[in-house]
Amino acid sequence: MIRLKNIKIREDLTEEQVFERAIAKNKIKLDEVEKWHIYKKSIDARKKDDIHYNYTIDVELKNKKRETKFEQVQEQKWETIKVNRKSEYKPVIIGMGPAGLFAGILLVDNGIKPIILERGKCVEERIKDVEEFAQNRKFSTTSNIQFGEGGAGTFSDGKLNTGNSANMYSQKVLEEFVRFGAPKEILYTAKPHIGTDNLRKIVKNMREYIISKGGQILFNTQATDFEIEDGKIKAVICENSKIETDVVILAIGHSARDTFKRLYEIGVEIQPKNFAVGTRIEHLQEDINKAQYGEKTKLKLPSADYKLVYHAKNGRTCYTFCMCPGGQVMASSSEENSIVTNGMSNFARDGKNANSALLVNITVEDYFKDSPLDGMYFQEDLEKKAFELGGKNYNAPAQRVEDFINNNPTYEFGRIKPTYMPGVTGANLNEILPEFVSETMKEAIVELDKKLHGFADKDAVLTGVETRSSSPVQITRDKESLNSTNVQGLYPCGEGAGYAGGIMTAGIDGLKCAIKVLENRW
Repeated sequence: MIRLKNIKIREDLTEEQVFERAIAKNKIKLDEVEKWHIYKKSIDARKKDDIHYNYTIDVELKNKKRETKFEQVQEQKWETIKVNRKSEYKPVIIGMGPAGLFAGILLVDNGIKPIILERGKCVEERIKDVEEFAQNRKFSTTSNIQFGEGGAGTFSDGKLNTGNSANMYSQKVLEEFVRFGAPKEILYTAKPHIGTDNLRKIVKNMREYIISKGGQILFNTQATDFEIEDGKIKAVICENSKIETDVVILAIGHSARDTFKRLYEIGVEIQPKNFAVGTRIEHLQEDINKAQYGEKTKLKLPSADYKLVYHAKNGRTCYTFCMCPGGQVMASSSEENSIVTNGMSNFARDGKNANSALLVNITVEDYFKDSPLDGMYFQEDLEKKAFELGGKNYNAPAQRVEDFINNNPTYEFGRIKPTYMPGVTGANLNEILPEFVSETMKEAIVELDKKLHGFADKDAVLTGVETRSSSPVQITRDKESLNSTNVQGLYPCGEGAGYAGGIMTAGIDGLKCAIKVLENRW
């Protein structure tokens, strides 16, 4: 296999046309090619007068000796897992977000039939509950943006960030998503995303596959307690049942606060960790497109995104996270009388507004008193204050950027209208955000405008609060076995356990935990 790099394309072409350009550039004839695929596709918009696509194409030639004249690469292959697990009990997976789903799929693909517990509903019913909340303010504590089949990521942009950690695990996650219905292009685009509209179908397909292979899925079933004996997991307790097991993959997500509390009460080792809080920020998507692409390009480019970071004078870091081009701000509470925001967009990213989290780092020293759960209480306090400031009716407090910087309440919005549903109440977010957070954000907004023109638009909308970008705790585990540090057979997994930050990394961690379950015997 050879790799053809730096294929610059300045017009809209089909994949086949790009391939033909690539081999022609490298003086390879079509009849020499055995097979090919696009390895990577990215947009180079550094020069606004020369925006182009940059492709990397992998090609296998019929004549292997001919390949020696080019850069050669080895295809990444998923290694066969040696299954050692021998037990009379089925493993239990708690949580059906990306970590739980990918763990479940890997287990059933290797002949192990898990029991998956999900406190929320299947995705079809969950969609109805989310819409009911958005339209009529009827809130469910077990079926919402945070809880239910697919996890919080189901109602997001569906970004699959690999960062600098692209490897066989990330490739496996991408291939599995395509296997269950994701667009094939996520395998090679530089910033792949699936979109909430596709994710809803994909997680259903994953569920049906797990069931078809003998896995058992119990919706509306919450793990309320754990039976531990001699440092080993013995059973999971639900409201009306007890499931004996010797393995639990704990993929509970970052919002399972009641479970965090119970784990702490029974002595499972938990430690506090850093996280971040802030708001969502909204701009017009056309303004973001103009800032990123300029106005001269004739290419049919996707809605532009951005990723920004600023290190403030006070030593804090402010950064954008989970940017959703052409999306909307979502009501993401998991508890009554609280406000939590998140972002969502469909695959087409064709909404009027762009939104992103604008976050400031929170350290353990900022909140720790006497419990590893203090970060959770810190988040909870902000969410309740946001509920109060929004009018105690599930409206979110929102503010124009100009008003935020000048510490004035917002009474009406300008050319950028908030997308949050059920609705927003004009307010002054400075009243509820910790002073060091709001001051860092103000400084950052002004400075980030120098990197992305229009970021500090006076009419840009801040909607609060964003508190669930990552878990406030880490359920400690051994680096090699991935077992809990003090409970054998318990595998803390994914974002809620503090080992992931998004769909991709959660899916990867689910795979890694499932592999350890397959390899270990007890």
